[in-house]
Amino acid sequence: MKYLNSYGLIIFMLIAVYNACNNMTQGISEDEIIEQKADSLIAKMSLEEKIGQMTMVRHFDENIANKHLGAIIHTEGPLPGETALEWQNKFEEFQKKALSQTHAIPLFFGVDAVHGQNTFEGATIFPHNIGFGASGNIDLVKKAAEITAIESRATGFHWVFSPCIAIPYNEKWGRVYEAFSESTEVTTQMARASVEGHQGSLTEPTSVMATAKHFIGDGATDYGIEGAETTLDLKEVMERLLPPYRAAIEAGVGAVMTSFNTIQNISMHAHKTLITDTLKNSMGFEGIVVTDWKGYSRFGEHNIINAGIDMVMAVDGDLDDFQQGLKKAVQDSLVAESRINDAVRRILKMKFKMGLFKDPYPSSQLIGSIGSEKHREVAKQAVRESLVLLKNHNNILPLKPEQKIIVVGEFADNSGLQSGGWTIHWQGTEESYKGATTILDGFKEMASDNIIYDKQGLGKYDGDVAVIVVGEKPYAEFFGDVGGEMDMFQLTLTEQHKSYIDTYHNKGIPVVVVLISGRPLIVTDEIEKSNAFVAAWLPGSEGDGIAEVLFGKHDFKGKLPHSWPKSIDDFNGKYGPNFWDKSIEPLYSFGYGLNYNEAL
Repeated sequence: MKYLNSYGLIIFMLIAVYNACNNMTQGISEDEIIEQKADSLIAKMSLEEKIGQMTMVRHFDENIANKHLGAIIHTEGPLPGETALEWQNKFEEFQKKALSQTHAIPLFFGVDAVHGQNTFEGATIFPHNIGFGASGNIDLVKKAAEITAIESRATGFHWVFSPCIAIPYNEKWGRVYEAFSESTEVTTQMARASVEGHQGSLTEPTSVMATAKHFIGDGATDYGIEGAETTLDLKEVMERLLPPYRAAIEAGVGAVMTSFNTIQNISMHAHKTLITDTLKNSMGFEGIVVTDWKGYSRFGEHNIINAGIDMVMAVDGDLDDFQQGLKKAVQDSLVAESRINDAVRRILKMKFKMGLFKDPYPSSQLIGSIGSEKHREVAKQAVRESLVLLKNHNNILPLKPEQKIIVVGEFADNSGLQSGGWTIHWQGTEESYKGATTILDGFKEMASDNIIYDKQGLGKYDGDVAVIVVGEKPYAEFFGDVGGEMDMFQLTLTEQHKSYIDTYHNKGIPVVVVLISGRPLIVTDEIEKSNAFVAAWLPGSEGDGIAEVLFGKHDFKGKLPHSWPKSIDDFNGKYGPNFWDKSIEPLYSFGYGLNYNEAL
């Protein structure tokens, strides 16, 4: 009996200890547990291993096993494979190499999925963000982001470099279409929705880590030149440009990418006041600050780490320079190891939050979702709701199936031309790609017996109406700047596209113009010669959605996300939504857009 009592006492004490420990665990938040795990790992890591976690390289780099790498980026260049399963297998192979190292830390796989998983042919490609800005549909932004996350995970990624939440102040900038609007309010609402859609709870197998970019002032550079000085003062930056980032942080965004531009003549990659003091300390951002392309060699080497950069795209020859240079900077006391630890802690915490330590491999079960009919229907809805009707003289629209309709121009039957940059390739493609429908496909679906296609705009055909599709060829980043380094583009239509309109206007055939562009262009004369004019932006893979609206199956809903200049001279007076020279009136104001109940 004595022994039984002693035994019972021991059991009672063990239960008490267990309950006490359990209560202590329950009192610790999930974030605190994750931080403890990250700190435990950091305490065991060498300086080289820590710097490795701060390193992102391209997917064909051979240094995964011996450089302790933290992340892989896929962008322009060799493909990981031909099929989605081959992509997954390639990334699984890399992941196994990473997990075979001492601390078994999984890799991040990141991709520029800026309007769908646009690097994979056959994926659902949404309208670029300017189209979503025109739609005004916050729920649709979130749905598109959710689908992008699913199709990105299906091809092996768990980090996307999206959304771009820049606020463009000048259409000369070649990235206007990547942003939602010149309006701070619209951009803020859509930034939040996009982050929520991409990330979900982060732990779900269909979620990805989002990236708010490019911090900050990228769309407000002088003369709209990529990477130039942004001359707004800090008060204007805080009031006009920061609200979308506040919304993204409130939505739990996992990463922020720094910008190519300068503010106060300081590179944003090295701007400690804005990165550490403002973004991290004042705004409470706890995620990863990542550089843009070759950020280490281009913008100040170890100074960018001191400014608050956590992960570096050490690409195209930067790998050894970054890793060796940062190690020496720490050894020479130019960078404190506590700064390195902070960067690695942020990276590891996001990997824990995403559950990569438990489930690091892609799921083949998601592959069937890529480019699915369900996903494409959401993209088609986005196309329909993004269209902005600028003119509809005498209600020439909607078109009627019994009309003899001439569809004009090479843009009408080419999914690459209608999708813009960041589609299959970095600079886009001028060829149709797998799984997409063209604008002409939609017309044939609506009125197959009465459609004539005049690809070259020669005007040999007669009809009741000519639908002329014109626009800008695909471009991305500074290649699209007008007056910038490349200066390959203009803010007017080409002479060839002007001739399409002139040819049918001069024949006396009513003209409907559909403009495919990543920004407002100077088309005042072309609008005057047209009976109807539609701004269709860059619709992506579901071009047939345009015909559904032009034939009246759906009404126009889009409103201008940018005020529309009247002439080239207007760009000298336009800096942003509230910076118009008071003597200059836009051709169309921000928020303008007709529907079928209005004729103009």
